[in-house]
Amino acid sequence: MNDAPRRRRVPRAEREQQILAAAEEVFAERGFQGTSMDEVSLRVGVSKPMLYEYFSSKEGLLLACVARIRADLHSATIQALTAAAQEGARAVLEAGLRAYFDFADRHGRAWAVLLNESVIVAGPAEEAIEAIRGQQTLLIQEALGGWLTDAAPERIAVYAHALIGASERVARWRLREGAGIGPEQSATLLADAFWPGFAAAAGPTA
Repeated sequence: MNDAPRRRRVPRAEREQQILAAAEEVFAERGFQGTSMDEVSLRVGVSKPMLYEYFSSKEGLLLACVARIRADLHSATIQALTAAAQEGARAVLEAGLRAYFDFADRHGRAWAVLLNESVIVAGPAEEAIEAIRGQQTLLIQEALGGWLTDAAPERIAVYAHALIGASERVARWRLREGAGIGPEQSATLLADAFWPGFAAAAGPTA
């Protein structure tokens, strides 16, 4: 009689998350072109056929990583904006920025790699990266639109796109240079840069 303990069967959803976490690490270290399915399978401890069963290809695995990152960023931003809604427009602005920098720290170099489109194959993966920017831009436009009620749509759109671009550059600078400022200070400094223009557009009630 075999009394050896039976290995726990890992549910598919849990296994997928384990694979995606490992794949994110490998993509961060080696970029898309330098990543192999062999290395991901070794990192997570599953067979390469299982990787293909779950994600069909390396690009499919990348797309799944991007979708996971997108969901994390969306959830974190919504929670931050909602929590700060009663504290005024400046608090909402800083909360949204802080959520982004917290997110960038959680995903570290993987997020920087994904933003560097030169290492991403053109097509669905590149479109998925741009969809994250679009998602965040819409969230910011909605937040600004609720405050800058008299501002023209194009003004709000320019502000939102500018915030997205600036946030990405600051996040990459913090990662690349090891800047000694955390998410909260980064959010405050970036909000300082944009706040005068926002307040002027809002008028004397800002």
